[in-house]
Amino acid sequence: MIIAGEASGDLHGSNLVKAIRRRDNEIFFCGIGGAALEREGVDLFFNIRALSVMGITEVLSKLPAVYRALKEAKRRLKTLHPDLLILIDFPEFNLKVAKAAKKVGVPVLYYISPKVWAWRSGRVKKIKTLVNHMAIILPFEQDFYQNHDIPVTYVGHPLLDTVLADFPPRAKDDTFESSVIGLLPGSREKEIIRILPVMIDSAKILSTENGNLKFLISVAASIDRHLIEKIVNRYKESVNFDMVTGGVHEIFKEADFVVAASGTVVLEAAIAGVPMVVLYKMSAVSHWFAKAMVRLKHFSLVNLIAGKEVVPELLQNEVNPENIAHTVSTMLNDTDGLNRVKNELYEIKRLLGGAGASDRVAEIAMRMM
Repeated sequence: MIIAGEASGDLHGSNLVKAIRRRDNEIFFCGIGGAALEREGVDLFFNIRALSVMGITEVLSKLPAVYRALKEAKRRLKTLHPDLLILIDFPEFNLKVAKAAKKVGVPVLYYISPKVWAWRSGRVKKIKTLVNHMAIILPFEQDFYQNHDIPVTYVGHPLLDTVLADFPPRAKDDTFESSVIGLLPGSREKEIIRILPVMIDSAKILSTENGNLKFLISVAASIDRHLIEKIVNRYKESVNFDMVTGGVHEIFKEADFVVAASGTVVLEAAIAGVPMVVLYKMSAVSHWFAKAMVRLKHFSLVNLIAGKEVVPELLQNEVNPENIAHTVSTMLNDTDGLNRVKNELYEIKRLLGGAGASDRVAEIAMRMM
């Protein structure tokens, strides 16, 4: 049984299923996931479309679906009694499933750690009790789990198994005057509604300074294109926009810089070697909870891995058109500074290990079975 509650976990889970099947094509998979796991022949008893949310207030609206999915997962654990339960991130849900697995004697492999090192670190005691092995993808997580005597393997980051791993750096010998800027507003509807208008307002300011700028807006596969078009159409006369589907790597091929909502895409940009500014804007209630519970100097994965500020971060009220435009303009006008950022991003890519994360997790899974 394999459970992935979000789009990125669905993708990494599908690659893991492929890797396991290369070792034994007779293994049966069922679980919770999305289109990627379904394409690999996983028998889904619940689709993640009903589960993927971000922030406290967003979670409340999905509680009935979460309850139904949890009930079905528990039932399947009892009736099927799988040889292994693989959990991918999605901790609030997955730790409850792990508890049910423990009761019926099903071993648990947790791939892609909950962010217990960031907030609610007390959950590590629950992980120690419920999880047989952690397969982690961020280098600084290994010491955390070893210090708590939890079996752990650093497998490297699965993004290095994607097209980004061999991404060619874009040659650039021009200046701010003809730059291409990517806008990456996220993959959740409420996140996009909250942050894309601010991004576009900042693009309008930048275009006023320089009419030769081009902006590329990422349209995630999980988002209805019409939602993006509805927001963009308000500005189409004053700003040079193109909407890009097919994955963020299509934007990285052209972009000199990206303005990105915080998330996995920030690490994707780092691997592709594209400088950025990272934004995080949530509902007021979610922000209140985060301030009370999170104890980190940085919120973007790039800066967390580096242990310092490599790229600028704008949080909550700092996420406004003027701040974004000023940050972008300042960075693009500083060639030496941009080169330093690119060198730091290359170092982060090196720290993430080489390709083969899925194969390394597959080996752990086979041993556990």
